[in-house]
Amino acid sequence: MLEWVLSNWFLSLLIINYVVALSAAFFLIRSNQNPRKTVSSLLFLVALPFLGLGIYYFFGLEYRKSKIFKRKDLNANELIQNWNKRLHISNDDLDKYEETFLIDRLKMVKLLRHNQAAPLTLRNNLEVLINGRSKFDRVFEDIKKAQNHIHLEYFILCDDHIGTDVINALIKAAQRGIEVKIIYDSVGSSISNATKKRMTTAGIEYEAFMPVLFSKFTRKANYRDHRKIFIIDGSIGYIGGVNISDDYVNEPINHNDQYWRDTHLRIEGHAVKSLQAQWLLNWYFVKRQDENYEIPSSYFPEIDCPENKAVQIAASGPDTDWANIMEALFIAINTAEKSIYITTPYFIPNEAILTSLKSAARSGVEIHIMVPKKGDSWAARYASRSYFQDLLESGIYVHWYHRGMLHAKTMVVDDMFCTIGTSNMDYRSFDINFEINALIYDEEISKELNVQFQKDLKYCEEVLLDLWIKRDKVNKFKESFCRLWAPLL
Repeated sequence: MLEWVLSNWFLSLLIINYVVALSAAFFLIRSNQNPRKTVSSLLFLVALPFLGLGIYYFFGLEYRKSKIFKRKDLNANELIQNWNKRLHISNDDLDKYEETFLIDRLKMVKLLRHNQAAPLTLRNNLEVLINGRSKFDRVFEDIKKAQNHIHLEYFILCDDHIGTDVINALIKAAQRGIEVKIIYDSVGSSISNATKKRMTTAGIEYEAFMPVLFSKFTRKANYRDHRKIFIIDGSIGYIGGVNISDDYVNEPINHNDQYWRDTHLRIEGHAVKSLQAQWLLNWYFVKRQDENYEIPSSYFPEIDCPENKAVQIAASGPDTDWANIMEALFIAINTAEKSIYITTPYFIPNEAILTSLKSAARSGVEIHIMVPKKGDSWAARYASRSYFQDLLESGIYVHWYHRGMLHAKTMVVDDMFCTIGTSNMDYRSFDINFEINALIYDEEISKELNVQFQKDLKYCEEVLLDLWIKRDKVNKFKESFCRLWAPLL
C-alpha cells in the first residue's frame, strides 16, 4: 500500500484533497449560508484541487455566532447598561419624534434597538470632514486637549509620515498622563518594531486584532476589523472611511500619486457612548479579558451638548446575531420616497440590497450611485461592473469617479436621513468584516452630503445604457468571471 502511495503520490494527494473537500462541503451545506456563497465555495472546492481548500479556508468559513466571537458578557456590565437606560427613549416618544424628524425611519430605529440595543441619541454636534487632511487637523487639535483617555481602532495604521505624526501626538499625550489604547488590524496595518517600542516606552497599550502570519499575503483574510474609530475622553468621536496612512492625505508625502476622496464624521455628544461601547467590545476581545473586567467610569462621562442632532450607531460583524448595517440600509432604501444618493468604493450588493434598489427605482425613486472608475482592486472593479446593466435598465444612474480613488462610504435618503461609516456596499462588509456606521436623522447633514455629491459629480462620467451594452466581449467575460467571486470578495 505504501509503495503504491509513493509511486502514485500526486493521485494520493488528489484523493486526500477531495476527501477533505467532501468534509468541508458537508459542513458548508449544513451551515445554511447564503445559497450563492455556498454554491461559489462548492464550485471552488470541486474545480480547483488544493487551491479550492485554501479559498474555502480564507473566504468560505462562516464564524457568525461562533464561540470565538462571543463577547456578550461585556454588554451586561452595569456601567454600560446604566447608560443605555439613560439614553433609552420610550416608544411613545419615538412615535412623537416620527412626526417631526424621523419621518418613516422609525422602523430603522426600532430594528437596531432590538438587534443590538443601540439607542437613538439626540444630543449630538456633528461635523462632516471631507478627505484625510481635514480629519487629521481636527484630530490633532482634540489630542492636544485630551484630559483622560484616547482610544483608537483602525483597519489601517501605518507609521509612515502621517501615521508617525499621529503616533508622536499620542506619545506626547501619554507622557503627560493620558491613557492611550490602540486596536489595529493585523492584516491592514504596518507598524515597525521600533515604533512599537517607542509606544511601549511611553506607556501606550496596543493590540493587534486577530494576528495572522505573513499579513502581506492575506490581504483578503476573513473577519478583519475594518473599523476606523477615534475616541477622546468619551465625549468626542470620529467615524468614517479615512484610515491612518499617507494614502489618505493627498499631499507630496503620498507616494501613491493618486488623489484619495473620502468622508469622515466628527461627533461630539451622546452617540460617542455607543462608539465607546463598541470599542470596548473589541478591546475586551483582543485583551482576552475575564468576566470581571472593570470599566472605568471616566469612559462614560456626563456630556452637556446643546446640539440636537439624532444619531444611532450601527455595528456589525461575526459577533452580532444580525447583519445590522445591511438591514438598516435595506429599510432605508425600501422607505425612500424621493431620492437615494450612494457613494461607495465597492458596489457588490447582495440580492436583498440589489432587489430593493431596483424596485425603488422602478417605483419612482431617483437613485444615483457613484463608484470609482479604476479602484484599487481588479476583481472588485469588474465584479461591480457586472451589476451596471441591471441598474441602468431599472432607471438607476451610475457615475464613474475618475479623479482618483473614491473611498467614501455614504448614503443619503430623501434629504432627511444619511449614513457615514466604514461599511462598503458589498458582501464582505455586510457579512464578514467588523464594520461600524453612524446613522444620522438630520436634514442639515443630509443636505450637506448631497451638496458634496454634486461637487464630486464634476469629476464623474455617467455610464449610459446604450453605450454600456456595446462594450467588448472580453470585458463582459471579466465581469462575469469576477461576479462568481462576488460573495467572497
